[in-house]
Amino acid sequence: MNERVRVAVVGGGPAGLTAAAALARRLGDGVLVIEREAETGGIPRHSDHLGYGIRDLHRFVSGPEYARRLTAAARAAGARLETGAMVTGWAGDHALEVTSPRGRRVVEAEAVVLATGARERPCPARHIPGDRPAGVHTTGQLQQLVHLHHRDVGSRAVIVGAELVSWSAVLTLRHAGCRPVLMTTAGAHATLRFAGRVALGVPVLTRTRIVAVNGHGRVTSVDVEDLRTGRRHRVPCDTVVLTGDWIPDHELARTGGLVLDPGTLGPRVDTALATSRPGVFAAGNLLHPVDTADLAALDGVHVAPAVLAHLSGTGTPAAGDAHVELRCEAPLRWIAPQLVRPGGPAPVRGRLQLWCDEFRALPRVVAVQDGRRIGATRLPWPAAPGRVFRVPFGLVAAADPAGGPVTVALTR
Repeated sequence: MNERVRVAVVGGGPAGLTAAAALARRLGDGVLVIEREAETGGIPRHSDHLGYGIRDLHRFVSGPEYARRLTAAARAAGARLETGAMVTGWAGDHALEVTSPRGRRVVEAEAVVLATGARERPCPARHIPGDRPAGVHTTGQLQQLVHLHHRDVGSRAVIVGAELVSWSAVLTLRHAGCRPVLMTTAGAHATLRFAGRVALGVPVLTRTRIVAVNGHGRVTSVDVEDLRTGRRHRVPCDTVVLTGDWIPDHELARTGGLVLDPGTLGPRVDTALATSRPGVFAAGNLLHPVDTADLAALDGVHVAPAVLAHLSGTGTPAAGDAHVELRCEAPLRWIAPQLVRPGGPAPVRGRLQLWCDEFRALPRVVAVQDGRRIGATRLPWPAAPGRVFRVPFGLVAAADPAGGPVTVALTR
């Protein structure tokens, strides 16, 4: 059985729901959101603490309330939301194979928006030795256990990582009556220790890593190694939460043959969020793992005009047409978007997004093309691992469309 729609949105998280709402205001029920979970809303649905909706809704609400508001907005605009359905592959350039308890079918669309988000790497992917006892969770698993299933998660927890999501894990643990006894991170800067102690009362060990998870039926302890000295010590605990270390849910993009960026591991896109396949767009944390939910939602707002332009035949040029490629140098891991096309729009909020693997205090960000510096700006805050930072799009505005790639780097 085949179904035809104007736009298929894969993923019912903040980016997908916001894109669907914006598109459905013009296209009505021609917009279909396909979500594999039982409900739409994405990660915020089971992140039951305040801090959501600041930039997109101009509200300060909990994760579940934020998810409900985005779901309601998409429905009110006329979008159709299908839950419990998995996109398992492609049946053409814009045709998706969908499997659900209702059967299998092909959804043929005029345009596709991929908003499949990102996930945290589990214990095996981080190469942490151990017997895989019960009590080891990612943040997402922890929040589902606590907020959706109301399960007990232990009494003493060690948190691996010191990203924004790590602090979310602290709040979830305390909500469940579990005491966070330690946060360990390979990061080096002392502000992490200060923030942990003062803001949330959790000791933070920088330049450390977990080298073993101990226990058989249940976690009993972890072994922590100091990366400077090699010394190890054992920390008793019954819960381990693996936070951060994000990877995009890019399987659909990869099997569809879309060009992936080696830094983000998500689809490579231009400033309109168009991928290498005309008519296929991408938004949210699939592109830049990982950003806050409201900023992912703003991707959904931004992608809608480009999708509508494609449907009307006035869209951005195809992937093979003139463009300038954006690259970055270590300690920068990635830059997004990665392509700038002549005549294309500015990126989301007029900013380029970057991720830095090292702490740099107030660095200067420079852009170089063909050996010539074309732009520079200084950050008014540090660049640090664990969070995205942004620079004005004007940094690369002087790029020559006929020139070579633009390299963005940090200097003193």
